[in-house]
Amino acid sequence: MWHLHPSELSLLPGLQHLLGFRCPLCLRPSAVWIVVIRFQQVKDFGDHGKANVASIVLGFISSVGISVLGNFQPSVVQSLHLLGTFLAFFLGLAYFWVQLYLTYRAQPAKDRCYAGPVRAICCILCTVSIILMAVLHFTGRYSAAAICEWILVMLFFCLFGLFAAEFRHIDCHQLTVQKGALEHEHRPSTIEINGYVTNALS
Repeated sequence: MWHLHPSELSLLPGLQHLLGFRCPLCLRPSAVWIVVIRFQQVKDFGDHGKANVASIVLGFISSVGISVLGNFQPSVVQSLHLLGTFLAFFLGLAYFWVQLYLTYRAQPAKDRCYAGPVRAICCILCTVSIILMAVLHFTGRYSAAAICEWILVMLFFCLFGLFAAEFRHIDCHQLTVQKGALEHEHRPSTIEINGYVTNALS
């Protein structure tokens, strides 16, 4: 099975629905949510300007690449599969390098002593794997290239998992989509309990 690319597993009987490789982008929000939450967390701690903006742009594009990569197997549409590979892996790797930079430049810093080195090691291994994958693919050694792609996917899972070190410090969540709700910030707060509305002085 190591000679198969990760996205090609959906071609095997019984694995298509289990792995969900053909689900549309709207059914795969996990990566997008992680990107957005990390962006907002860094912004709440002091923004760090262009690096943080670059991270969310790279994160969104690589998330689109993940969907393209999973939905178009190389045996079906080779060009779209290669496009998805570039967006998911190359830009995804750039996203994690930016996150490594933000690990040492942005808050929270409590877990930096172990999250930083582990993230750096994973980024280095990803860089080596992606270079080997490209070289092996263009030299016709597709089985070896598929192994490198598997290693890259596993490392990406580890890198996404490392955000738990920062996310465990999240202490609130607020979503506002209407301007009228913002006006309540300067008024007595409105609290609804079991259908009854009460006003509490802030």
